[in-house]
Amino acid sequence: MAMLAKGVRKPLLLSSLPLVVVSILYIFFNSNLLLYLLITFSLPIFFTLYFFRDPEREINDNIISPADGKVQVLDKEENVIEIFMNVWDVHVNRAPLSGSIEAEEHKKGLHLPAFSEAAEKNEHRFLLLDTEYGEIKIWQISGMIGRRIVPYVNKGDLVDKGEKIGMIRFGSKVKLEFSKDVDFVVEKGQRVKAGETTLGLWKTKKDLNDDEAEREDNKNGA
Repeated sequence: MAMLAKGVRKPLLLSSLPLVVVSILYIFFNSNLLLYLLITFSLPIFFTLYFFRDPEREINDNIISPADGKVQVLDKEENVIEIFMNVWDVHVNRAPLSGSIEAEEHKKGLHLPAFSEAAEKNEHRFLLLDTEYGEIKIWQISGMIGRRIVPYVNKGDLVDKGEKIGMIRFGSKVKLEFSKDVDFVVEKGQRVKAGETTLGLWKTKKDLNDDEAEREDNKNGA
């Protein structure tokens, strides 16, 4: 069942005003031009309703994707993943794991294309999520069109895995940085869904020891 995301009221009202005005004029004048304008001004309303859709999700296991979109960056050495959301994706973001919001910061910035490396300079919101496995740094980064990050949670809040933490309006990116090694199960270029796609799982001490042994073997064999 599809729902509408928080924050839809004002954009929906703004997109509806021209249609209301033209509808009133059409009642009195009934011209073909006004009929054409009625159809034209209906389109932004349908787009707004589509963009602010907030479908229900069945929350998956382990570390879940916080966003719908495409994996743009996957750095297994630095435990960083970036997910780009185009204008057609669902823009409601979710907590990748359960935990507490230990820090929150909003910074103003530029509005460069979200898919570019320079997007790090864009307006963004930072969250530090403390989980039972380790800390996760989360950046909600606005894009060239997206200029509004709508927060759903604040510092000190406890969140469940899959809980909605906010949304970014119109084209954007979410970046995650993990404090401990993660065994990613997604690939660069793969499309993911918030809440439903498993990004990976925390590596155990045995996994870390095996990785260290493999690196040592490769070093000795070089």
